[in-house]
Amino acid sequence: MKIVFKKDVICTAVAPLMSGISTKNAMPATEGILIEASLPDNVTLTTYDLEKGVRLTIKADIIEEGAVIINAGKFSSTVRAMDGGDITLIVDDSRMVATIICGKSSHTMGALSAKDFPELPRLTSPNGFVVSQNTLKSMIAKCSFAMGVNDQRPVLNGLFMMIEGDKMTAVSCDSFKMAVCSTVAEMENISEEGREMNFKFIIPNRSVGELSKLLSGKEDETVRIYMSRKNIIFVTEEVTFFSRLIDGEYIDYNRIILRNHRITVEVDREFFLSALERAALITEEKVAGSVRSHVKLEVVEDLLKISATSNAGSAYDELMVNHFGESIVIAFNNRYLMDSLRASDAERVRLSLSSPLASMNIEPADDDRAETESELFMLLPVRMKE
Repeated sequence: MKIVFKKDVICTAVAPLMSGISTKNAMPATEGILIEASLPDNVTLTTYDLEKGVRLTIKADIIEEGAVIINAGKFSSTVRAMDGGDITLIVDDSRMVATIICGKSSHTMGALSAKDFPELPRLTSPNGFVVSQNTLKSMIAKCSFAMGVNDQRPVLNGLFMMIEGDKMTAVSCDSFKMAVCSTVAEMENISEEGREMNFKFIIPNRSVGELSKLLSGKEDETVRIYMSRKNIIFVTEEVTFFSRLIDGEYIDYNRIILRNHRITVEVDREFFLSALERAALITEEKVAGSVRSHVKLEVVEDLLKISATSNAGSAYDELMVNHFGESIVIAFNNRYLMDSLRASDAERVRLSLSSPLASMNIEPADDDRAETESELFMLLPVRMKE
């Protein structure tokens, strides 16, 4: 096999491919890029770690057709380090050695047979829809922080999404926090004739993170989403990203959310977040023999008192708020609380509480968008020592 790449083209292509690379799998092929060259000028590049993968096609001058697997990390570092406009890749199939040449510089590395690459899932499906990349990326940004990691319930180790007509809902939950966000969006049904826009699926947390990096976030750019029973495929103009789905029924999250809170506090989100970030200098301080401390919230009349104490010292802040109901003192993991506030895009948020041991809801205080958008973040408190 012999291919001549433009350096800027191959360097640009390698970056998204790294999303499908395995760092822990015992199969060497999952650490590599499958390079398939076919005349006259198409080169298909694929990475796949048995859970998620990336495929894209670029143009290049193909002198000799072929297919090979090259370690992704080594290949990426080598082509970026080369100094020149054209990069030539030559593969000796008999010795399984790849040579990369640019100008008078050359570099050799081992290669693997394309037959060693794991079998890919089907990258086509008769069922799917089209949505703006910005809409999907925004939903992921709001909910990804609350996904479970190594939770004993596999369905919580990912992002649950539900499509019903023109409404998209995303939900994530672990043992301490939950995010539920929905939006009305323009979506095109590309399913087989007669199939309604009604989909439910759970994307694994690692796939969610890599997918977010690949989405442009531009409103005028779309992503085509295809679904099969076990896999989901995201197709943009540049890249095809695919992932297995988590099998199982997601929790009935609506039953978990408390709605009849007796206390509400409305506060400016940016001011509240700034105060918590100052408290984080104490709560996140690593001192020998101490564990991460919580942040305490005390609401008295129209005053929100924010305090934190640890072996490193103490912090205190006050904010003016709109308070309805009785006074309360409650504590939270400060990092989880900050993550919830960062996920919101509201100017003012409403904190709904009942007792020091009951969960708190965080929602936008402005209800103008309620007909088209909604977001709710639920956080469990920590038990304070007397």
